[in-house]
Amino acid sequence: MINVDLRKQPYNLDDEGVKWVEETIKSMTLEEKIGQLFINMGASRDEEYLKGVLDNYHIGGVRYNPGKAEEVYEQNKILQENSKIPLLIAANTEMGGNGACTDGTYIGNEVKIAATNDKRYAYEMGRVSGVEAAAIGCNWSFAPIVDINRNWRNPIISTRTWSADVEQTLELSLEYMRGIMESGIAPAAKHFPGDGIDERDQHLSFAPNSLSVEEWDATFGRVYSGLFEAGLPSIMAGHIALPEYVKYFNPEATTQEIYMPATLSKYVLTDLLRGKMKFNGLVVTDASHMVAMTSAMKRSEMLPTAIAAGSDLFLFFNDPDEDFEWMMEGYKNGIITDERLEEALTRILGTKAALGLHKKAKTEILPEKEVAMAKIGLEENKAIAKEVSDKAITLVKNTQDVLPIAPEKTKRVLLVEAKGFDGGFGKFIEIMGGAKKKPIEIVKELLEAKGFDVEIWESPIDKIMKLPKEEMAQALGNVYAGKRPIAELTSKYDLIINIANVNASVDQRLQWPPSKGTPDIPFYVNEIPTIFISVKCPFHLADVPQVKTYINTYDDNQQTLEALVEKLVGNTEFKGISPVDAFCGFGDTRF
Repeated sequence: MINVDLRKQPYNLDDEGVKWVEETIKSMTLEEKIGQLFINMGASRDEEYLKGVLDNYHIGGVRYNPGKAEEVYEQNKILQENSKIPLLIAANTEMGGNGACTDGTYIGNEVKIAATNDKRYAYEMGRVSGVEAAAIGCNWSFAPIVDINRNWRNPIISTRTWSADVEQTLELSLEYMRGIMESGIAPAAKHFPGDGIDERDQHLSFAPNSLSVEEWDATFGRVYSGLFEAGLPSIMAGHIALPEYVKYFNPEATTQEIYMPATLSKYVLTDLLRGKMKFNGLVVTDASHMVAMTSAMKRSEMLPTAIAAGSDLFLFFNDPDEDFEWMMEGYKNGIITDERLEEALTRILGTKAALGLHKKAKTEILPEKEVAMAKIGLEENKAIAKEVSDKAITLVKNTQDVLPIAPEKTKRVLLVEAKGFDGGFGKFIEIMGGAKKKPIEIVKELLEAKGFDVEIWESPIDKIMKLPKEEMAQALGNVYAGKRPIAELTSKYDLIINIANVNASVDQRLQWPPSKGTPDIPFYVNEIPTIFISVKCPFHLADVPQVKTYINTYDDNQQTLEALVEKLVGNTEFKGISPVDAFCGFGDTRF
């Protein structure tokens, strides 16, 4: 018995739509049915490559590599016009239209939006995302992120999710959903059953959600249930185990079953999501190259197990020939039953019909190119991002009389970069975005324009790294042993501003150099006025509890740093309200 009612939420199909789904499934070969289970990550925009993927693997959809609007439009046009069945084309519009195309409009990361304390900006982020993504042929988005940030040590969602508060998370997620669906984009909330409890990153490690059944129901369960009631069409399942719920459904479950990631767990996706929560929509796995999934079992078993557990779509080939064959073998070996395969296909095609793709000719799925390009990067939408920056920047702590700053009081300013591990996924994203000025360089220019004399501190460690290898060891020893008078700082500078620009990796902590008495570490907070600014991670106060003035900007965009300096000099007020515990649960961070 197929347990999918296409006439109900979130599909709401009429007789014509239901008939199209049923007849399409009946007309498909077994190879086409298996192919529909895959979402491909395109390796090229070349027409021959794109046609080859469609002809050889019969994919259900794509999520592509970033590119400019015009080239993404052309790619999506080729895909839709050459696919036998219309495709789901997904973008990661977590922060605005820039997730659909590189020249799209960035509005703000989720925690920054929440810090404005105005739900209108969550709606606007969804609306702008929808307009720009739809213009270039996208019809599906892997957003919003509805995780709940309850662990300040978690590096992967420190800025990517809204809040630590359940009701705020639900409210902003609903607003985003409302905005993006106005353009006919199906949002996929992620990462079910919920990140933000463990401190590890499922890209790199197992990262279970350890909440009790009652705690989960009151938090993540509350958020997802609210979204389901509002008609959320799809979710992305995370590689996140939910051990207490597995034990709830099966008290005799093995340790392996208890800690199986949700994407491979029938207890989480079928018993909880489909059974207890009655979710009728589409489920896609998170990316299948993430360690929490790949290390759970052999890939040949992992592919069909994901579908058997309750995922409808499998995100990304590793090797397409290999993966396709393993999924086919899983069906032939009975891991994927006929009933489970037809359920998945019904939801996949039902989602496509709900988007109206079955009613359009292949050449009419995308809008006219000239009309589409006119919707990308509009100045009126960029203005929203400036508003968000003005309203989001948060003065978390200020227990000294230092603000506002002025050249008459603190003319001589030393800027010091506080660093973290220089690598990881965040660094990859930064490199992909292209070379740009460091935040510390931008702040220097902005402060100098206000009349300050500004110097950027060059760490002795950075200097040593430029020496020949044979000289490094002795130089490092001298730095570690070195001491100097406090007057070396107080006689030269009136103000020190530390700027932390730390990308996410296995952690997002500050990493201190092996030097003593240098400005690298803010030991001098009682000697000279000191301001600490984090432009990425909102939780650095845990590593600098001694600082008396601490500010979160949530990103390092030019407009954000311009807004920051206007607040530092007192031209505008600090308006942001932290949606997470920026004090990290410690008492010593507050004084």
